[in-house]
Amino acid sequence: MPPLVPLPAQVRTTDGSLPLDGLRVVAGPSAEEQRLATVARDLLGPAGETSGGPALVLTLDDAAGPDDATSPERYTVEVAPAGATVTAPTTEGLFRGLTTLAQLATTDGEGRTVLPAVVVQDAPRYAWRGLSLDVARHFFEPDVVERVIDEMARYKLSVLHLHLTDDQGWRLELPSRPLLTEISGKGEIGDGVGGFYTMDEFRRLQEYAAERYVQVVPEFDMPGHTNAATHAYGELVPGGEPTDRFGGEEVGFSKLSFDLPGTEPFLRDVFGDMAAATLGEYVHIGGDEVFTLGAEEYSRFVLLAHEVVTAAGKKVVGWQEIAEAELPAGTVVQYWETRKDTEPLRRAVDGGAKILLSPADRVYLDMKYDADDVRGQDWGASMPPVELRDSYDWEPDAAVEGVDGDAVVGVEAAIWSERIPDEDTLFMRLLPRLAASAEVAWTPADARSWDDFASRVSRESAGWRERGLTFHASPGVDWA
Repeated sequence: MPPLVPLPAQVRTTDGSLPLDGLRVVAGPSAEEQRLATVARDLLGPAGETSGGPALVLTLDDAAGPDDATSPERYTVEVAPAGATVTAPTTEGLFRGLTTLAQLATTDGEGRTVLPAVVVQDAPRYAWRGLSLDVARHFFEPDVVERVIDEMARYKLSVLHLHLTDDQGWRLELPSRPLLTEISGKGEIGDGVGGFYTMDEFRRLQEYAAERYVQVVPEFDMPGHTNAATHAYGELVPGGEPTDRFGGEEVGFSKLSFDLPGTEPFLRDVFGDMAAATLGEYVHIGGDEVFTLGAEEYSRFVLLAHEVVTAAGKKVVGWQEIAEAELPAGTVVQYWETRKDTEPLRRAVDGGAKILLSPADRVYLDMKYDADDVRGQDWGASMPPVELRDSYDWEPDAAVEGVDGDAVVGVEAAIWSERIPDEDTLFMRLLPRLAASAEVAWTPADARSWDDFASRVSRESAGWRERGLTFHASPGVDWA
């Protein structure tokens, strides 16, 4: 049987196979079920609408998935020589099942494309299975982001977190503050031209992701990492003069201060516009690496951003540092800095916050693969390289000492783009580690093992080559 990534909860092989040539696709009457029938035909190639013969039937059924599963993404795939079914309680579950079916397709001894006879019952460990993509340090056009989304969908990831602002650039146009992109949409690290997404492009990106059951979570990173904002609007700077454009890699030097009368209106405008433009549930308010604000002023920022976002009907996510403030219950705190004291996280959880796991020493995918990797990010002696096995061999429940697994909403890999100027470099850093992070987030802990994963992920490289994607041939894997 072809290897599956991420590994499903339960797989049982049976005898025989089902040829795809002439396979009919049958689905329910709703518009989304019919769209998924088209998705199935696209994913499976030879499958089509021919009359007679075996069929692939897509069915909504609450009984699908493992017996103890409650996730709306749970599904069952059954393939036999007489036909195949994908059942799930939701169309999202049907889509997850179809991605499994697509991975199962193989070529038999007669050169036919077939599905092996199998029964798969599956459900995710976490609902939040994400990737954070930095488009601020280096900008990536919508078509590149769409290709990232395609790979995310293949590996059953559910959240694309877009880091839209930083010191080097502002990447989303806003009706209330047009200078942010007119001025700070230009440029990036080094001498690149930069760019930004129009509101229409941002909406289309979200729709493209939603069709693949990926939710987009936009981030404006404040009150630090704000030179792009102060470069566009001098009212955010003491003295009223805009700051110079910044194209370096340093962090921690910029800030917004409530001592200035223009700061609060600016924050209300930008977070209000972003929340209004967001189709999903969440908005990310940033909050990391603010080295020049006092605790009281920092907390004021967190609570104001929280107020604006929740007033627009969205839920709040922020980086680990926001746990220093008194957070309202339900806030999602994104853990990343493994070298810091985690007591604020424990206090936040005691107050009703949830934790999203992005430990830098495991899932920061811009990090060096090894000591000889000259293009990867390097934090010095305090942060070793992150190889494929590092991204795979860790247990989320044990990631934050003193935080119970019930408080964890999921796992999110992150890729920062200081040293990623183009698409080839982007995918070289994403792959294969993104597949490892996806399996950590999806597969039951007791079903995972490095040796088994290495044998399965090795076969993914053929598909990456076919799709024109670069990847790193990590050691310990016999790459196909």
